[in-house]
Amino acid sequence: MNDKIKANCQLFIENRDRIKGEFPWESAYMYPLCAALYTAKGRRANEEVLREAMDLLKARAGLFSNFRSTVKLAIAAMLDLSGNPEKTLNDGLKVYDKLKESFFSSAFLPIAAMTIAQMAEPYQYEEIVLRTRRIYERMKSNHFFLTSSEDSGFAAMLALSEKTDDALVEDMESCFAILSGMSMSSNAVQSLSHVLSISEAAADDKCRRTAALFDALKKAGYKYGKGYELPTLGVLALSEGDVEDIAGTMGEIDDFLSEQKGFGIFGIGAKQRLMYAGILAQSEYLDKDVMSAAAVSSTVSIIVAQQAAMCAAVAASAAAASASSSS
Repeated sequence: MNDKIKANCQLFIENRDRIKGEFPWESAYMYPLCAALYTAKGRRANEEVLREAMDLLKARAGLFSNFRSTVKLAIAAMLDLSGNPEKTLNDGLKVYDKLKESFFSSAFLPIAAMTIAQMAEPYQYEEIVLRTRRIYERMKSNHFFLTSSEDSGFAAMLALSEKTDDALVEDMESCFAILSGMSMSSNAVQSLSHVLSISEAAADDKCRRTAALFDALKKAGYKYGKGYELPTLGVLALSEGDVEDIAGTMGEIDDFLSEQKGFGIFGIGAKQRLMYAGILAQSEYLDKDVMSAAAVSSTVSIIVAQQAAMCAAVAASAAAASASSSS
């Protein structure tokens, strides 16, 4: 493990412990998720500032709002990281209200609203929400029984893409058809196809790289999850890194995490741990030298794909937390 990755892993654990220490009664599944948000920005969590963001969220969002559901800690972290929590929350609530006019709410929708609020200008909100609904309806038309509330979050991310609706839908359908033979959950394959469709790369190429990365991990003795973890693997497949090298780095990170409290046998589980290894590996393989219009476009696509994958991680964490509390 090189020094950069090791420092990133150590920052991730420190952030997890800081956040857990300040909010000891939140779901154990949300601590690493929020730690990943801070670590991705190279930031050390400040407990006092995060608490202020949480208090602001509680003051502005209604008691029964999904902004204050299982994902509230993640939203508070997003507010802190924005640099302007009050404005970001105001904008996020505006987008959320617009999205609610077209969708039933879910753990995805507040996160999607926050992402849109930070990546788009206010004058764009209306069109992005309308486009979100158009894309979702086309998803539903193609996969009626697979498409549900979590896909509204992906539709919102796709609505931020510079690709046309037709191009996105054609690409995701091509990816879905190719990946369906990978013996994975159809629902998870659909989520993965959503993330991959954001990239301009040929469907065959990005699907082949995703499958190759999955197989490389398996060959090295690491069993990657076939559920909501898949979109994160897709983001790494969109990078230009060598597949074997990426798998090796993820293995090193997973080994490191397995020795940390909360990530072992009685922790969040091997599949989610390896997903976080993938998220931490992104800093090594997704750094791009933005020197040209093509590079800028590619970087924007990667950012949107990362946000879509993070939505999937939020949903996975929220679902796991709900299952844990009800058992």
